[in-house]
Amino acid sequence: METGVRSTVKLIIINDGKVLLNRCYDRMNGDYYSLPGGGQEKYETLEQAIRRECLEETGYSVEPERFAALFEEINENPAFRAEYPQYAHKMLHIFVCTLASEGRAKPSEMDDSQVTCEWVEISDVANLNLLPKIVKERFYELLDSDGAVFLGSDHLTINHG
Repeated sequence: METGVRSTVKLIIINDGKVLLNRCYDRMNGDYYSLPGGGQEKYETLEQAIRRECLEETGYSVEPERFAALFEEINENPAFRAEYPQYAHKMLHIFVCTLASEGRAKPSEMDDSQVTCEWVEISDVANLNLLPKIVKERFYELLDSDGAVFLGSDHLTINHG
């Protein structure tokens, strides 16, 4: 079943010198971190997807500050494509966000690979296994840039959260 390209939002949430990351584990990648976020629903704006996904995965309400980057992922694994066609080709819209309030609700819909979410010192991101790798490699550029950055495309054989 062909489903097309999945539009997703990923969030760089900054507060008091820290960034909120999802700590994840799966059999193929082991322990890793990823930006909170997920798929945009039909007729949902990117801003609505940002707010919903963040609340579902982390329990925090956020304010999007700016669009930071665009990245494309294409999974090449035929078995993955057959089992998860909706996740085989994704466009990641990455936004820098701030907390809308200090309060936190209980996360209602964490990703399958997500163990928890953690506030991490921004300076420690370089030492983490943050996926996708291009986000880790250019993380500080995404924070410091005045405009949006195109991070390119990647062909994967192993998916991640």
